Amino acid sequence: MEISFNSIIPVLRIFDVVKADEFYQGFLGFAVDWDHRFDPSAPLYRQISRGNLILHLSEHHGDGTPGAYVRVMMDGVEAFQRELNSKGYSYMKPGLEAMPWGMIETGVIDPFGNCIRFCQRVEQQSTS
Repeated sequence: MEISFNSIIPVLRIFDVVKADEFYQGFLGFAVDWDHRFDPSAPLYRQISRGNLILHLSEHHGDGTPGAYVRVMMDGVEAFQRELNSKGYSYMKPGLEAMPWGMIETGVIDPFGNCIRFCQRVEQQSTS
């Protein structure tokens, strides 16, 4: 059988479900796919998604480290950045950066210190 890697699902540490909901659902536009708790008082483990992007959010000690840095390759980064800024989220107004290595990027930092960079490759202009 051929070896094939299909996707990466980052696990991001969270500490407050209400703040996570406001940020990931309200601001970034993710949907909750499922929640898991071992019992009603146990920490939350959750899958969220937007399109093909899947993230796991966890309140469990040891699942992920606060301050993680994730790069997401995408198309439509300029429209996404405009969408985010149109929401009037009080804690963040992401900019748009043209990087010298042929990317356009925008980024956010969640309430728990995790950084997500949304990146799109751009065509290089020939100088001939």
